[in-house]
Amino acid sequence: EGANGKPVLVAYWFKHDLERIRNRFPVRQIKASKDIEDWNDGDIAIAVIHPASAGHGLNLQSGGSTLIWFGLTWSLELYQQTNARLYRQGQNETVIIHHIITKGTIDEDVMTALTRKEETQASLIDAVKAKLEVIR
Repeated sequence: EGANGKPVLVAYWFKHDLERIRNRFPVRQIKASKDIEDWNDGDIAIAVIHPASAGHGLNLQSGGSTLIWFGLTWSLELYQQTNARLYRQGQNETVIIHHIITKGTIDEDVMTALTRKEETQASLIDAVKAKLEVIR
């Protein structure tokens, strides 16, 4: 409903979360090239993907622009790579990323950890860039 009829990509971490999603919504798991093709052709309304399967080089930007994190990963790399499946060249829509986080749960801790890791990574990159400017 919140996606206004547009396709959504749902990231899950645990198998039991996948089952909960499947029990509530008619979803298709992105596992094979045919799934990717159908998603990018707009033939899948709700697709589910595991971050470990959403690695480098997977192009999903043509199928939708909304990602919902149903279950988070502690890995900043997997988190960023999964988000990057929609943030790619050829994406014609504004990408919207939702996080389903319940107050007082471990998900709050995971989101905080991911944010801190991202800030640390950005600071490190900025420091390296500054050092390279000094060397030049």
